[in-house]
Amino acid sequence: MTIKVYIPTPFRRLTGNRVFVDADGSDVNGVLQDLEQRYPGFGQLVFTEDRQILSHVNVYVNNHEISTLDGSETSVGDGDEVSVIPAIAGGSVMTAEQIDRYSRHLIMDQVGPLGQRKISAGKVLVVGAGGLGSPVLVYLAAAGVGTIGIVDFDVVDLSNLQRQIIHGTKDIGRPKVESAADRIADMNPNVTVVKHTEPLTSENAMAIIPQYDIVVNGADNFATRYLVNDAAFLSRTKLVDGSIFLFEGQITTFIPGEGCYRCLYPSPPPPGMVPSCAEAGVLGALPGTVGAIQATEVLKLLVEIGEPLKNRLLLYDALAMEFRTVKIRRDPQCPLCGDAPTVTELIDYEEFCGSPFHEGAVAQPVS
Repeated sequence: MTIKVYIPTPFRRLTGNRVFVDADGSDVNGVLQDLEQRYPGFGQLVFTEDRQILSHVNVYVNNHEISTLDGSETSVGDGDEVSVIPAIAGGSVMTAEQIDRYSRHLIMDQVGPLGQRKISAGKVLVVGAGGLGSPVLVYLAAAGVGTIGIVDFDVVDLSNLQRQIIHGTKDIGRPKVESAADRIADMNPNVTVVKHTEPLTSENAMAIIPQYDIVVNGADNFATRYLVNDAAFLSRTKLVDGSIFLFEGQITTFIPGEGCYRCLYPSPPPPGMVPSCAEAGVLGALPGTVGAIQATEVLKLLVEIGEPLKNRLLLYDALAMEFRTVKIRRDPQCPLCGDAPTVTELIDYEEFCGSPFHEGAVAQPVS
């Protein structure tokens, strides 16, 4: 009986760098013994002296860890896939609690244990713990993103609760970062939260953003939007951008070197032309839809599956219940990511956007 076996990178030197190999056996132990015979040295990487599987090696059958099945005596048959996953530097073997918690990911062929490990190793910064930040934070924490940074210095207000679902009535008057961190800890204790209870400015953005793999923009003012874009590009950090207004949302993903927000919108509109959500309002459920899409983009980027919204802008019209996608491209004339850039460091974004600085002007979350 031939079984397909996934070989992790540290073991591939034994298999001629093959990612998948075939092995015979009616159970996991038989498969591992067959691999030991076919590939000398394999057994030393998997078994203890008394032929037990090493504690730092996890074995999965069809993405189910064998400790949740029948251990090394777990039966296998035609069409089954066995994965042998050792702990690597910076990572660890999943606990039984984590296997249960992420079980719906682990059984997916596109995610599986390897994808979940990538999610758990991910570092994501969310700018704003408001309308968009709330669903983004909730879904990233639930999915098990290992480190989540939150930038926000606002406090929870009663008017926020119509849409900012990470906060509750008991949190009114509390800093949003603290409220969000408590909710994440209650939801998933495996997540490390880094709290940046300060405005994001030209002075600190390049110290904060490069710490992360991906930044999610949930700001509601143009000064912050351009600041986050420029800092993400300059630090070579992937950016998932979202915006909302009344009944409409926009989402796109920027990969450094493949376009940026300035390619899409070279300059902001004149002050006062586009009212804020606080001035015009926003449908309470709208940021949930847009934020969930942003979170989906983040998880795809971490696991490295599917097609991100790079070079595409997704438009959502809640009233018509329609989604449209338009193509965007890197602009060779872009002052930031173009062929002859003129913006090589962060600038004065309040002046660039034509709006005077005021308390909360930078890193103010989506209202």
